Amino acid sequence: MTTKKEAPLLLALLPIIILIVLLTSNVLLFEDTLSGANQIALMLAAAVAVLVAYKMGFKWEAISKKIVSTIGSAMPSILILLLIGSLAGTWLISGVVPAMIYYGLDIISPKMFLFTAVVVSAIVSVATGSSWSTIATIGVALLGIGKAIGINEAVVAGAIISGAYFGDKMSPLSDTTNLAPAMAGTDLFTHIRYMVYTTVPTLTLTLIIFLVIGFRYDFSAAAIDVENVKTAIEGTFNTSPLLFLVPVILLTVIILKVPPLPSLFIGTILGGVFAIIFQPDVVRSIAGHFETYATSSYYAVMQAMFGDISLTTPDENVNELLSTSGMSGMLDTVWLILSAMVFGGVMESAGLLKRITQPIVKYAQSTGNLVASTVATCLFFNTTASDQYIAIVVPGRMYRKTYQDKGLKPELLSRTLEDSGTVTSVLIPWNTCGATQSRVLGVDTWAYAPYAFFNIISPFMTMLFAYLNIKIRRYAPGEKKLDNNEKED
Repeated sequence: MTTKKEAPLLLALLPIIILIVLLTSNVLLFEDTLSGANQIALMLAAAVAVLVAYKMGFKWEAISKKIVSTIGSAMPSILILLLIGSLAGTWLISGVVPAMIYYGLDIISPKMFLFTAVVVSAIVSVATGSSWSTIATIGVALLGIGKAIGINEAVVAGAIISGAYFGDKMSPLSDTTNLAPAMAGTDLFTHIRYMVYTTVPTLTLTLIIFLVIGFRYDFSAAAIDVENVKTAIEGTFNTSPLLFLVPVILLTVIILKVPPLPSLFIGTILGGVFAIIFQPDVVRSIAGHFETYATSSYYAVMQAMFGDISLTTPDENVNELLSTSGMSGMLDTVWLILSAMVFGGVMESAGLLKRITQPIVKYAQSTGNLVASTVATCLFFNTTASDQYIAIVVPGRMYRKTYQDKGLKPELLSRTLEDSGTVTSVLIPWNTCGATQSRVLGVDTWAYAPYAFFNIISPFMTMLFAYLNIKIRRYAPGEKKLDNNEKED
């Protein structure tokens, strides 16, 4: 019987080093790394990790079992991603997204647009508890408005993501907002109230930055562009306020705590129904020359759900807004997520991730260092395991007793997990969140990441509070410390 051994630190780091080299090479050599290069890099790094695991005495049966388990944990995200592709298709041909852009151009001031995009995304995300749903619906419309008034799409995407992840952190309906306190050992509303201390200053700084950017932007040609966009949309779609019933119904369904998959399916079907009712010309132009409208409707809605749709107007800029790839457009991202899960599964099965983080835990002596170590660990798992849930669960398990032993209340750990694990996931191109939002918005992760100010500032804000000893909750002398599953009387 082979004895399992702990890998030396350098050997445990070898797959990570190879992955970094391969990913860096891909960025330099390939224009679109999402279409295959990064997937292969992850698989090659996973193969190296398998060799390391073999050397340490691990068998393929155990490794493959962990890979399958890790992929299984990502399946809900993959299914949601595929449905988001279908929803984008039916919301385009129904005129829902074009109507949001059309009316939004009248309502939103160009100089206040980025500020407004953050606020609107934050409100919708708090109400729904989902950054993914927010970005896939109102986010896509906001991106169209921003491009129409002449703002760089990467900056707009950064504003949308900043607002959406504020809601993802603070909403009691969010899965990560429930997961973090569960891992740390505190309750949901204590966790949310405690996050206010770091999250509100972070959001305030984000809004100020986008306000400054907005007022410094040159919108001299925006008025002409806006009128051209509105004319092109009006000439292609029947724009009506009734189209807003689709997002209103979807938001209502989500707020009523209907799970994400059925919610997005309902939104997709509603988009198809409204396309048939409100956009007969669009339906016929997609379907071609079928004899009956019923046949054309079936063809157009199905095509929008699974394949490419590209509507043509006299304005080339508008044509970019009126195209989607449906469910098939998400397949490269699904491939990337599967590859990332294989790599993460191998690394975790052989204990390589745990081995790499051991020195970090030993370094954590002061409260500031402990919080900084937790942040670094969350970033590490977001980068290597490629999943925000792992970046919350594993560090939560690792540091829970350490925080308790140092007399720190569990809400400090849960807040740190959210301030780093939740929000930084979208900044990593091969993480499930980064890959998904890049595909949904059509903006490269590396392009929008520098402008996702809320996501960048959050981990630094939580470390600043810890080092300055601001609002750090500790157990009073003699106060009972709770164990993992122990509850207060």
